[in-house]
Order: sequence, then C-alpha cells, then structure tokens
Amino acid sequence: MRDFVDTPGEGAEYTSTRDRVETYFDRTATKTWERLTSDAPVSGIRATVRAGRDEMRTTILDTLPADLRGARILDAGCGTGALAFELAARGADVHGVDISPQLIDIARKRAPGAVADRLRFSAGDMLNPALGRFDYTVAMDSLIYYTAEDIGRMLMALAPRIEHSTVFTVAPRTPLLMAMWRIGKLFPRADRSPTMVPHTTARLAAALPTGQLRDIRRVTSGFYISQALEYRA
Repeated sequence: MRDFVDTPGEGAEYTSTRDRVETYFDRTATKTWERLTSDAPVSGIRATVRAGRDEMRTTILDTLPADLRGARILDAGCGTGALAFELAARGADVHGVDISPQLIDIARKRAPGAVADRLRFSAGDMLNPALGRFDYTVAMDSLIYYTAEDIGRMLMALAPRIEHSTVFTVAPRTPLLMAMWRIGKLFPRADRSPTMVPHTTARLAAALPTGQLRDIRRVTSGFYISQALEYRA
C-alpha cells in the first residue's frame, strides 16, 4: 500500500506528474523495468540504457564516502533496489522509497541476505516527513519527469531532514537528447514513460532560493543520457 500524504513540496503539477509516473511504473511497465534491472537478455537499445544506468549508479556511489558505516541514506525513487543494495554493502542503513508498490515488492524479493538488516523499503512519496532524517539522499532518475520549479520545491522540502547532501539526476538539455526524442522513444508505444523534462544546471539553480548546486558528471550511453548533480542546503 502506498503512503501519500500532503507534504511541503506538493503542488497541483507535482501531484499530477507523480500520479502519472506511478501509473506508468506500477501498471504499465512493471515487467519491462523488472527485466531491464535484471541480468536477463534485452534488446540492443535497452542494453545501452542498462549500461548507462550501471555507470550512473557507480557515479553516484563515487560521490559519497567509500565507508558509509553508520550513515542513514534515503534512496528516493529506489525502483527495484539496485542502488540501495550497493549502499547497504558499504555499511549504510538505507530506506528505499518508491511510488510503485510493484517495484518495491521486487526490491524486497531481490534484497541480498547479507545486507537485509540494513535495508528498509516502503511504497509512498519521497517527500513524506514521516520517513525521518538522513545523512544523504540519492535520487537516481526519479526526478527526471518534473519541472525545475517542482525539483526546487522538492529539494527544499527534503533539505531540513538531510544532514549533508542530496545527489540526484536530471535529463540534460542537449541537442543530442532532443534529437533522439524526435526520432523515437526508448520503449514501444504501449510502454512509453511519462515525458522527461530536460534541464540546465543554471535553470535548476535559479529554482533554488538557498544552498549550492554543483554538476558531478554526465553519463551518455545510447538512449540513456543523464546528468548527476549534488545539492547542499
């Protein structure tokens, strides 16, 4: 059961986008994403996306301390749990939250026994204050459907509960990415995701009234193009 409550970052547009994303991942493309995030064979295009996601996951991990023993981390939009598992393997206590109960069920089933005691998963809104306080938040490809204004509000809503920083990704506004969108979508029409919103770092920074935003690294792998950033309040 998902846990959605009124939170400081919510507005009509945010709620509408969140609900569209939930419908896609929980009802339309669960099997597609279960396969994409596994070791099962996939098509050439999806293989490039898988490789890009693997590289971005490594990029996010490299941004955080190598030794995370005792750290509490919120994996916001954890999906099927791959990043949460690696964070727990470094010693972190990880709370993975996702709007899709279906993906959360997959994450729970895949959780490695060796780190299971450092993992907690729940379905709901990443902005829910009831999730508690954390040292870091990671949000890999879970904010890519939101406007700069909504991302700004989301980061500001999280900030009072985050000790150090939030590492997240967005779709960068590049000619290559825009051209690829014109040519076609990643998945067949029935499986297409909600529309990603491309951003520049400058535009995102303008949506943040306080704090510091910095570029970390851009990952490009076939149809996967994503920019990692770090926000410190």
